[in-house]
Amino acid sequence: MRTHSTRVGAGRRALSVALALTLTLFAAPAALAGPVGQAAGFEDDDGNLAPGDVIDEGQPTPNFDWNSFDPVTWSPHPATTPTRQTDDKVVNGFQFKGIEDYPNPGATSGITADTSFNGGVKQDHNCAGVGTGKPPNKDDLSRVYLASKVLNGQTFLELAWARIPQNSTSASAHVGFEFNQGTTACPAGSNGLVQRTEGDVLIVYDFEGGSAAPVLTLRRWVTSLGAACEVVTNVPPCWGTAQDLTAGGFAEGRVNTANVTDALSPPALDSATGTSVDRTLATQEFGEAGINLTAAGVIPLNTCVSFGKAYAVSRSSGNSAQAQMKDLVGPANFNLQNCGTVKIIKQTNPRGIDQDFGFMSNIAGAQLLCTTDTTPADFTLNDAGNSGKTPGSTDPAQNSAGNTETCANVPVGSYTVTEGADPPGFAFESLTCTASGTSTSVTTSGKVASITLAGGGSVTCLYTNLQQLGAIKILKTSSKTGNVLADATFSITGPNGYSNSVTTASDGSVCVDGLTFGTYTVTETGAPPGFVIDDPSGHSVVVDNNAKCSDSPYVGETTSFTDTPVADIQVRFRDGGSGETSATINCNNPTGTTSLADTTGWDDTTTVTGIHAPVIVTCTIDIDP
Repeated sequence: MRTHSTRVGAGRRALSVALALTLTLFAAPAALAGPVGQAAGFEDDDGNLAPGDVIDEGQPTPNFDWNSFDPVTWSPHPATTPTRQTDDKVVNGFQFKGIEDYPNPGATSGITADTSFNGGVKQDHNCAGVGTGKPPNKDDLSRVYLASKVLNGQTFLELAWARIPQNSTSASAHVGFEFNQGTTACPAGSNGLVQRTEGDVLIVYDFEGGSAAPVLTLRRWVTSLGAACEVVTNVPPCWGTAQDLTAGGFAEGRVNTANVTDALSPPALDSATGTSVDRTLATQEFGEAGINLTAAGVIPLNTCVSFGKAYAVSRSSGNSAQAQMKDLVGPANFNLQNCGTVKIIKQTNPRGIDQDFGFMSNIAGAQLLCTTDTTPADFTLNDAGNSGKTPGSTDPAQNSAGNTETCANVPVGSYTVTEGADPPGFAFESLTCTASGTSTSVTTSGKVASITLAGGGSVTCLYTNLQQLGAIKILKTSSKTGNVLADATFSITGPNGYSNSVTTASDGSVCVDGLTFGTYTVTETGAPPGFVIDDPSGHSVVVDNNAKCSDSPYVGETTSFTDTPVADIQVRFRDGGSGETSATINCNNPTGTTSLADTTGWDDTTTVTGIHAPVIVTCTIDIDP
């Protein structure tokens, strides 16, 4: 178990007057974190890596320092050369990254595997040449640490460097930390550096030795013709004029004035786990700083800025942009961002149904960019046009602009997205979300996605609604006996041009399902043999219940029809043999069909068919009229 040292404030109150007179002359390894560290919650100017827990001058320390990230994992592991990086880790909201350098083992070793800038390279050189060689002892860095956090809208950046054992107790240190926004690689020979773009940031850490506090300055990369360069004889593109972060109260830092324990140090190259180990750093082998990038104007409130690459360089001297660049540490991926991305996808089951679905969210921001609309507080998505695409896929190729809301430049913070009420004919089926990026997370409850978005983070949520389909069962019986009737035919028409024709089975019923919700019209078009249609008008049936014909018990819609049985009568007249008689037959016919067709062997015949109750049929026969 490791034991981390704490800072002791005993006797400080009694010595406060004397210390006030000598504060600028002596290092204060047990000093209380300055205003930047207090605001960020990081002990960034005590130079000792160890979190403290004492109360000093009535104000508690943040009790969080570099060793608070312990343990970290260095990858790859095992490694062939010490040019490793730590796996991304988030503790207390701080995103941490460590970058190891190949330290030159000594002037007489003959080993020159350390990456160093080619001779004559200055800070203004974009895509500078990189080779191998031994930097001067004071400029030979062994690793750097980076950490960032967005708190109350303010972006804080913590920096630290460690160098090889020194041959002087007052060796100066000049380290430049560069943060790039672009991803375009420099040509071969630049060791993975990327091309600079307008607005890239360079922070220079100048320590002149002894017990003096370091001075931190900041520059932005400028490309516009006429912009001022720090080196007045240069022309853009160049590093712009320096901003003194220390004098402005935006930064603070410290170099160690006594041995300190670095619990984040890389292990031996043959370590199978890559787990960090304790390593003692002697006087002036470690320096740290904290910067409020928001207060310094680098990442203002309510704006989105993104840096994805970082590296550190040692410089031959400080306070001069003409100083030669020496050692190189990195580059490495490091998300220094204060915004992220939220994507909401809507799918129907089955895919591609033309139906609007409403959503509500509290996503907002001055630079917010959303694809579907400009106000994601209330937006609509529709899966139309995606029929046949893969259900459940978040691949852009399996979705469309209409079913996807992508919001970029979403400020760091907590948000909720909620799907509204189910449209008729649909039921909420599922909500699945994924989060990427350190310290970004999402949880779901019903239709609500609760998002915690960190800088550079991304969240994708997929909502799926199952289409509800109904069924209509038609029952056909005799109006006289109630017996079921087969072979009755019906037409069914409904929403979206639906049309169907069906016939009752031997049980007197017929059922159709897979019907979208809506109002249908069922009309009997043909009675079974021996029956007549009782009601030729269409029956209106509202389908609003999820059901299938195979359900047991059946829970769909039902409509009933009856038919009445029919009868036939026939009246015949024939002369008795005299050949002298005749007759006229008349039958009233309120419900049937009358035929006067003769029948063989008879002089006169009247046939009435299709007679059905209730009816009285009267036939009169007038003989020899």
